[in-house]
Amino acid sequence: MLHTEKLTKIYNSANLETVALQNIDLTINRGDFVAVMGPSGCGKSTLLNVLGLLDNPTKGELYLDGHATSKMSLRQKTLLRKQTIGFVFQNYNLLDELTVYENIELPLLYLKVPSRERYKRIDNLLHEMQLMHRAQHFPAQLSGGQQQRVAIARALITQPKLILADEPTGNLDSKNGDAVMQLLATLNKQGTTILMVTHSTLDAGYANRILQLFDGQVVSEVFGK
Repeated sequence: MLHTEKLTKIYNSANLETVALQNIDLTINRGDFVAVMGPSGCGKSTLLNVLGLLDNPTKGELYLDGHATSKMSLRQKTLLRKQTIGFVFQNYNLLDELTVYENIELPLLYLKVPSRERYKRIDNLLHEMQLMHRAQHFPAQLSGGQQQRVAIARALITQPKLILADEPTGNLDSKNGDAVMQLLATLNKQGTTILMVTHSTLDAGYANRILQLFDGQVVSEVFGK
């Protein structure tokens, strides 16, 4: 599903060189649920951005769904990302001026999915996520837990092979956080590969692998359930 070789990310500014990622060798197989942990500033979010083709590595190679990405054009990377990856963020990243339905629909519009197919997918997902009664509401009218469920629905609507989640429960209370994690666990059991950055040991307990990152390097790997 995802494989890296000597993945390195270096930032240069005003005579200062910062090594955010250093020689990351990582393989994530289909169906894995991987949690990435580590202190603030250790490179977790940078790793997620590089793996999600939102940022380019300085050195090394990233293979995504069998495709070597280092020599791809921006357009090719964008298409591969849209076809392969769904993103879930701590701050939800919903568009305030769009309804729940419209937020979920947006990725399908980018992919030029026909209207009948869009309606079918969204209708099914709204029922599955128990959001049908909120379809015409705006994000500001929802609780934090509901907003994150909408964000997950938006990530799922393109039927991605991989979900990248950055602190998905970071802004939620424990009850809503547990509900979101149970939802991600269910998606994983249904076959979706998940890579999640988290500070929470409770959330990491849902994963079958836990990677510890420190100073831009993987320093340990623990296999869970």
